[in-house]
Amino acid sequence: MPELTTRLTAHRRNLVLTVCSAAVILIGLDVTALNVALPTMERDLGASVSGMQWAIASYSLAMATLMLYTGSTGDRIGRKRVMMAGVVIFTVASVLCAFAPSLPALIGFRILQGVGAAGLGPVSMSIVANAFPEERERIRAMGVWVGAYGLGLALGPVVGGVLVDALGWRAVFWLNVPFGILASLIAVRNVPESRAEHPRRPDPVGQLLVVTLLGPLAYGVIEAPQAGWTAPVVIGCFALAAASLAGLLAYERRRAEPLIELGFFRDARFGGAIAASVSVFGTFGGFFFLAALYLQNPLRMSATAAGVWMLLPAGVLAASSVCAARLDRRCGRRPLLVGAGVALAASGVLIALFTGDSARALMVVEYVLFGLGVGLAVPLVINAGVSGVPADRSGLASGMLTTFGRSAFAMGVAVLGAILNAGLHGAPLTDAAAFTSAVRPAWWILAAGGVATALLGLVITRGERGPAGAGAGSGEGRGSAVDA
Repeated sequence: MPELTTRLTAHRRNLVLTVCSAAVILIGLDVTALNVALPTMERDLGASVSGMQWAIASYSLAMATLMLYTGSTGDRIGRKRVMMAGVVIFTVASVLCAFAPSLPALIGFRILQGVGAAGLGPVSMSIVANAFPEERERIRAMGVWVGAYGLGLALGPVVGGVLVDALGWRAVFWLNVPFGILASLIAVRNVPESRAEHPRRPDPVGQLLVVTLLGPLAYGVIEAPQAGWTAPVVIGCFALAAASLAGLLAYERRRAEPLIELGFFRDARFGGAIAASVSVFGTFGGFFFLAALYLQNPLRMSATAAGVWMLLPAGVLAASSVCAARLDRRCGRRPLLVGAGVALAASGVLIALFTGDSARALMVVEYVLFGLGVGLAVPLVINAGVSGVPADRSGLASGMLTTFGRSAFAMGVAVLGAILNAGLHGAPLTDAAAFTSAVRPAWWILAAGGVATALLGLVITRGERGPAGAGAGSGEGRGSAVDA
């Protein structure tokens, strides 16, 4: 079936937008809601720090490794079909997570959740873009779609905190079920089926190499503080990851339609945007993981109170990401990206210097700066990176940027969590002095990520003059995939 050309009624288009927005709300909720449940899970399941890392990172890793493949599969066999499968898998996996009898079972079900989420994000974006063929309507619809993801991020900590305090950590997963059922019921009758006219061919070998690269790499980083960096299993994981990376580069270079288009990296803007995406998402994942533990262990907040505090960065992140395009047109991408990096760096420096200080006003400043930095950086980095590739390849380029970012989110949890775990030397998380000392290097790494983002912002906006559309490299008019 070629691209959908039949004009839908306004009512049906809005229903399509509702379903797709509900899908990304699910993803956003799951990114942030579970963080506030970590201390309760630790006590209930007897989880270690590395176990809690896996509970968060396994979901993001599974989603990241499959996003490109599910997106191209939707183009080939039908986007509605793939999205419906994603909703069903995500909802069923959420129920299984709620009943998980042990930590290993929970991690396995979280991986299944990530598989479902991989079928929701990129495919729902394509469905929205296809349902709104006129540019002005499409831009508005994509703004709603992006805002829905931000809404999920913002609501996650508060809703999760209330549920954990009232019903326990398992209730966080039950929250997904009504969303999933509602989205399925509306989608069956109202979402039109569509396929790409010229879909990319499947690349199962490339997909397998991505899995054997990211999975062992994350396992080695998370388990090394306990097993030791020279343990055979850790060295074996790193060796497998290195071999997979070498194989991926060699194999993808020879394919006409690779899963990862290596030719994009010849453009400095795209390569710099990939690096910036890794930096921003890595600090994002690490920050939310560590902040949730800090608020509920050394500071002994309830899950609800911790959720309210984490609403600050999540809410600012959501609001600033929605406003990023408008600010880009008014101020220009270059100063905004540099400013976003400076905000991230300042947040990391303040937290590193004053960790353990219970001054709430200072925490407000730290958390707002962090949310502002991430919220501005993510959409601007994607737009800047896509501006370096041909317009007809912008969907693949934005998918690659998002995939690298999601992978970095999981690795941020792995790396910064490993630093905390190694620094505790067996002390409990509730030991405020031990936690403060152990976590400080992680906050300095977060600050370094902000500095890297600012410097990379200069690289990927080189040659731009003034606001977007006023000079070279603005990337204006590249379509909805970029805005997403």
